[in-house]
Amino acid sequence: MKIVKIIESTRPIKSDIRNAYIDFSKMTLSLVAVVTDVIKEGKPVIGYGFNSNGRYGQGGLIRERFIPRILEAAPEDLVNAKGDNLDPHKVWRQMMINEKPGGHGERSVAVGTIDMAVWDAVAKIAEKPLYQYLAENFGDGTTNTNVFVYAAGGYYYPGKGLDQLKQEMQSYLDRGYSVVKMKIGGASLKEDCERIESVLKILGPGQQLAVDANGRFDLKMSMDYGLALSKYPLFWYEEAGDPLDYELQAKLGEVYQGSMATGENLFSMQDARNLIRHGGMRPDRDWLQFDCALSYGLVEYLKTLDMLKSYGWSPKRCIPHGGHQMSLAIAAGLGLGGNESYPDLFQPYGGFPDGVIVKDGYVNLPNLVGIGFEGKSDLIREMHLLSKE
Repeated sequence: MKIVKIIESTRPIKSDIRNAYIDFSKMTLSLVAVVTDVIKEGKPVIGYGFNSNGRYGQGGLIRERFIPRILEAAPEDLVNAKGDNLDPHKVWRQMMINEKPGGHGERSVAVGTIDMAVWDAVAKIAEKPLYQYLAENFGDGTTNTNVFVYAAGGYYYPGKGLDQLKQEMQSYLDRGYSVVKMKIGGASLKEDCERIESVLKILGPGQQLAVDANGRFDLKMSMDYGLALSKYPLFWYEEAGDPLDYELQAKLGEVYQGSMATGENLFSMQDARNLIRHGGMRPDRDWLQFDCALSYGLVEYLKTLDMLKSYGWSPKRCIPHGGHQMSLAIAAGLGLGGNESYPDLFQPYGGFPDGVIVKDGYVNLPNLVGIGFEGKSDLIREMHLLSKE
């Protein structure tokens, strides 16, 4: 059993939308195929992966450092003890040969992209959905395929006023979501409060609004927003300041008593641990958004979950960023609190398998081997084209 080849392609996900910090007009991602010599139904097993939105494609790092290291390894050094499947932890360690600790940067995205494809291949070789494979090998053996999801949107774009914002949010509610999220920090505090109030007026019983500043604020502005937002019944106030400014996060928690969320731009277990140690996050109400596709993959995410447990945090306080099926599988297999979703954005890479609908804020995952990409027709077309290159 061996990995025959690994293919990377950098793809555009450009859009006219922007958040408080960046626009997406030139955004890219890396799409990866890990081709094995295992034959199922007359075809080689191929695992697929890609990195989440918000970070650029990592083709240079993937092709120059990480693919060669994997392909240079002896095949027996990448398989499990039984020799009947790849071992993602061994593949991960092979990728990280000669990499110094710290300085995670874009490296974590490159590794996380390949790691996703490896786990997809592993579950396909085992002929199981990834969520089942994870539950049996790294969880308590039980799966919960009914996963909470929220709709992320509310971006700024030219000419978008309150009416268009409300129409967008109403469309998510009409599709079955109970929690919707919008951006703040790209306008004045006064304007953002008007935007928030306009959305709150359309919410019905059991429906909530979350807001996301994308790390835009300094300490004073994060506190000013925190005081203003305290009068609204928000689901959470997300990423007020720089993700590595743990003091800002801790001080914000002293004045903002509602739920806070952060973590999507922390790319290692060590950074996540520093947030827990120094960021003032509260395990009874706050949410952690670490995204495995940006942070060295599931191998590192398992370390992060172990760390959280040692600090008294439940995995149910984790709702990953990114809106991709990998995190959905992790949520179902390891008992996370849910997953982000982009109903109309970043396609075909976001979203659910065809036919999966949102009902009362939850989706039921189908019984598809691997991560489940084969169930999403527009996405698997792109992946099949890649694997033929």
